Amino acid sequence: MRAIWKGAVAFGLVNVPVRLYAATGEHEVTLHQVHAADGGRIRYRKVCSVDGEPVTMDEIAKGYETADGELVVLTDEDFSRLPLATEREIEVLEFVPADQVDPILLGKTYYLEPDKTAAKPYALLRGALEEADRMAVVKVALRQRESMAVLRVRGKVICLQTLLWPDEVRAADFPILDADVTVKPAELAMAQSLVDSLAADFDPSQFEDRYEGALTELIEAKVSSGDTRSVPQPAREEGAESGGEVVDLLAALQRSVEKARTARGDAPADEGAAGTAKAPRKSRAKATADDDEPTPTRAKKAKAKAS
Repeated sequence: MRAIWKGAVAFGLVNVPVRLYAATGEHEVTLHQVHAADGGRIRYRKVCSVDGEPVTMDEIAKGYETADGELVVLTDEDFSRLPLATEREIEVLEFVPADQVDPILLGKTYYLEPDKTAAKPYALLRGALEEADRMAVVKVALRQRESMAVLRVRGKVICLQTLLWPDEVRAADFPILDADVTVKPAELAMAQSLVDSLAADFDPSQFEDRYEGALTELIEAKVSSGDTRSVPQPAREEGAESGGEVVDLLAALQRSVEKARTARGDAPADEGAAGTAKAPRKSRAKATADDDEPTPTRAKKAKAKAS
């Protein structure tokens, strides 16, 4: 595992240097969006909605749109002035009973690993949490955002679990729950009987992700039967690589010249070379100028020349 954060737990006057690791990692079969016709990967470009031009990462800023439709653009300098007093510190605020922390508030879980020199204060904090059977409520800044969190013990490791802020939990506003519903004693007894019949000690290892297993088997079966195709190589954009870009550019220019000559009624380049000699630059310029004149003007010139 790779540490995603390094700091210290401030436990009264005790400072415990720690490193933070993600404790969970969701597993899933990685699927890509591809073009069904040829298997090409679908790519997404960041494009400005105003001018339609692609935008590079260094040109992107963060913005907030007000209720009046005004846009406030925030720069890195703006963010640097925001208060993050706990940026490299996990500040213990209080110790609370574990049953008072509503599970709906619990977020992502991390492991805290002590530095080599902090094994004793780490064990001291862990022992205090176990003896008191409480969680430590802390403040911590992760990914440029200050969060509430709790410290709890899991085996020999102290876990940090982020909490939602109270106003981030939505109210369950369902009027039907306020209606008077009568449950008969016999119905309640039968429901309790069902609960007792399915009662067990929770062992998550007894469960499996059947969808992922079936998807994996499906993919393996297609591979075994040869129902695959080579991964297509994306078309190389002009100028994307140094190798061959001159040839591609010359070919594109040649096609452009031929297309322009065809539209103008001139002979193709190879035909002109084999037959009629090239006209002097001045004559060609004059012919072009004449072509640009309105049709009546050209007609008068032709008539005068004939007479």
